[in-house]
Amino acid sequence: MMSPLTQFSLVKASNLYLLRQSIKVMLRIVKRHRLKGRDTKLFLAELRDALGIDLEELLGERPQIELLKTRDCEIFLLNGKTALLRIEDGRIAPTLLFGKYLSLLPKVVVDMGAIPHICNGADVMAPGVLRVEGKFSVGDLVLIVDERYEKPVAIGSALIDSEAVNSTKRGKVVKNLHYIGDKIWSLLRKIVKG
Repeated sequence: MMSPLTQFSLVKASNLYLLRQSIKVMLRIVKRHRLKGRDTKLFLAELRDALGIDLEELLGERPQIELLKTRDCEIFLLNGKTALLRIEDGRIAPTLLFGKYLSLLPKVVVDMGAIPHICNGADVMAPGVLRVEGKFSVGDLVLIVDERYEKPVAIGSALIDSEAVNSTKRGKVVKNLHYIGDKIWSLLRKIVKG
């Protein structure tokens, strides 16, 4: 039989291990600075081409764009509130904190049973898709929402086009790029205002 002191030591040691594991998972900002002049114009033009959004019209004539560099990715803050992300292939994608502009993306509605898997980083599988709202082709960005409240749970890249989703019965439909609870989400929840 273990003494209470030994049990306490084991519990304390296991909690320390869990704490170390959670620290490893968190993103750290390596560099943070504001884009100025020419860089801002280039970024806005890139965003206009990628998402079809004219941010100068929506955010004002001189939006403040801040670049956060981590070891894994680049994150852009717009006026301290909305956030964008440069994904693996170099494209710009909105984060789940992109606010009302998320409604501009086509939606993939998934059943409630798929939500825990998607929020753990799994790709969206065909059996979990209930319907598609909007049109998209392979490689386009899509918003993944739940069936009950239609709340955004992830942003992904389409692996098949919207017409083929309904006829597909098996396999992956959307590659999960960013989801609620991932490293980016956790970092942004701490630094984004309002």
